[in-house]
Amino acid sequence: MRKGQYRFVAGFLFAPVALYLIFVIWPYIQTFGYSLTDWQGESQTFHFVGLDNYRALFQDDIFLKAIWHNILFLVFIPVITILLALFFAFMLNAGGRSRAGGVQGVAGSKFYKIVYFFPQVLSLAILAVLFNAIYRSDEGGLLNGVLTKIGLVDSQNPVEWLNEPNLVLWALMLVVVWHGVGFYLVLFSAAMQSIPRDIYEAALIDGANRSQSFFRITLPLLWDSVQTAWVYLGIVAMDMFVLVSSMTANMGAYGGGPDHDSEVMATVMMRNFLYYGKSGYACAMGVVMLLLTLVLSVVTLRATRRDRIEY
Repeated sequence: MRKGQYRFVAGFLFAPVALYLIFVIWPYIQTFGYSLTDWQGESQTFHFVGLDNYRALFQDDIFLKAIWHNILFLVFIPVITILLALFFAFMLNAGGRSRAGGVQGVAGSKFYKIVYFFPQVLSLAILAVLFNAIYRSDEGGLLNGVLTKIGLVDSQNPVEWLNEPNLVLWALMLVVVWHGVGFYLVLFSAAMQSIPRDIYEAALIDGANRSQSFFRITLPLLWDSVQTAWVYLGIVAMDMFVLVSSMTANMGAYGGGPDHDSEVMATVMMRNFLYYGKSGYACAMGVVMLLLTLVLSVVTLRATRRDRIEY
């Protein structure tokens, strides 16, 4: 009977495991193999060069600068997004008080959830078009227009949001945070609704205020959801290709301007792969990106690991 069960399970697992090996694992293996060659993409001939591409990689100032930009995104995007999403989720689920003295969301919380989630339904391509209009440096730019009206910006000297080295990364971060807060608000709200109201009401009776309820009750019980959100946002921060390539000034191709001040690893990789024809070199970048993402996930999961709290 056991052999029959094993065969039955193996029969169901064979197809998905085979597909995973063919379409996921095998391309990774191929990429690593190409990274050890001087492959030029369109050419079918290439020669083995060993670790030369990896040595050149860590002498490439542009790629090293791109890694630093990804690290900045990795630090600020998850922190800002999760903090805002947690705050809004708490206010929409437990930030108000009912007439009977119980705990509920603030007035209009259902409407606010729809408003906050709305950016999530927009694709990144639409976001790029939308925020390009917002960040425009001429009179038609929404942000400069508002700042000019209230007297914070001179109309003759508008702010170049996407062409100013000290501002371009923050402008891109704002887009990602604006897009992601609504999704993680819904994620945290779903987890928060599973917390018994009795816990909040007991804390309220004991004299706990909103901040104490959040840090002593909500955050510990939502820690698994926070951990998951941190990993996903970290992966987003390690990519950023679509927004950077769509919104920033071209550096030959695929954005990254001005003067590589918004460059990320993905834009450098795609430029070398498709524009410069250094496909083997670009594959080495892809391998480095994969390793960094795996290390990020492992470190994040271990650093945020805590004992599960039952309720």
